[in-house]
Amino acid sequence: MYSSRRNRTGGSGVRQFEVIPNLTYKSGEQMEQLGKYGFLRRDYLKNHRNSTYQVMLLQDTIGEHLLEVDKAAREREEVILKQLEEKEPLPDKEKDQMAWVRAANQHRAIAEEIILKELIYV
Repeated sequence: MYSSRRNRTGGSGVRQFEVIPNLTYKSGEQMEQLGKYGFLRRDYLKNHRNSTYQVMLLQDTIGEHLLEVDKAAREREEVILKQLEEKEPLPDKEKDQMAWVRAANQHRAIAEEIILKELIYV
């Protein structure tokens, strides 16, 4: 239990409250269309590029930016998957389904890692 006001507030004065605006997305319909990569980009901006995130939020450009990144990432994923299938064809699904699943998951993981490095975490 604290014995004085000074001990509770850490100083001799009275603690003043800070007013922090509750910023929200003005373009809500854009946020509903976001996919996995858009949300990953949003989380990255929030946690590692907070000033950029706040500026985009104030200028109401965050929704458009996240949609562009999400669309570019999905398109890039398709291209990478096609390139990987040409380089390393998937085994016949009917002969060995587990090998096909393993190879398909590996291709997806490689594509996702490339996308995260190229588009999301920049």
